[in-house]
Amino acid sequence: MKDLADKLRELNIGSVKENEPLANHTSMKIGGPADILIEPSSIENLKKAIDVIKSSAVKWTVIGRGSNLLVSDKGIEGAVIKLGSGIDDLEIDGTKVTAGGGLSLVNFAITISRKGLSGLEFAGGIPGSIGGAVYMNAGAHGSDISQILEKAYVLFEDGSLEWLTNEEMKFSYRTSVLQKERPGIVVGAVFQLKEGNREEIVAELQKNKDYRKDTQPYNFPSCGSVFRNPLPNYAGNLIEKSGLKGHRIGGAQISELHANFIVNTGNAKAEDVLGLIQHVKDTVLEKHGVKMETEVEIIGRK
Repeated sequence: MKDLADKLRELNIGSVKENEPLANHTSMKIGGPADILIEPSSIENLKKAIDVIKSSAVKWTVIGRGSNLLVSDKGIEGAVIKLGSGIDDLEIDGTKVTAGGGLSLVNFAITISRKGLSGLEFAGGIPGSIGGAVYMNAGAHGSDISQILEKAYVLFEDGSLEWLTNEEMKFSYRTSVLQKERPGIVVGAVFQLKEGNREEIVAELQKNKDYRKDTQPYNFPSCGSVFRNPLPNYAGNLIEKSGLKGHRIGGAQISELHANFIVNTGNAKAEDVLGLIQHVKDTVLEKHGVKMETEVEIIGRK
């Protein structure tokens, strides 16, 4: 791995670190080391990095801001590419907006609202990156990414890059074509928004942000919502009805504020979180006959 790291550094593609703890790069503050962690400074340098990694026959994984991610205590084998600074550009052309996959969704929504553009009010307080939000069709308050996305610039497993239209993304509830059918990572996106009243848009965004702060556990690290809502039921409600609020394994605890959140109380391991996830699945199935599916992405060495 050192040879690969040295090659990448020679190309001056951005930050390259060896044996970097991924707990430093996830919102849950959990995760073992990446053999190599790369933070490319541009999409062009991202392409260069992937070419070198592929020529070295090394496995590679792409992450964003780590907000919907649970990384194994054993870390991730091979190279981990983190999209962030350098792939976080923003270009506004009337009501059409182009954003880099590494851009913070919250910062994006705030900037857009202040320009008097409507369509992202639902994103108030939703953590993560543009890339992650498009990948999982993030949403809240009756809207989601599929309502405003025109097209996405996607990096596929073979290293190719391609624009996919909204239709080609095959959006559904918290899913897209990129998760199973055509695995890929969003490095950029174009959104079609609408002109509106600036003050009303900003107020709606802030209202949604305040609602999340009041109803979700911001005082502890978490990965956001752990389970998909098994509509017409809601995951948090089912977990609460099962008597699991506050239940803990090791340093991981089902939030006492919102039962669809598992929080890191200070020293949680991925193993603790996985134990809670399985306990929730077993208990809810037994008590309510509902099969729970995770929304959080679980990756890394077994």
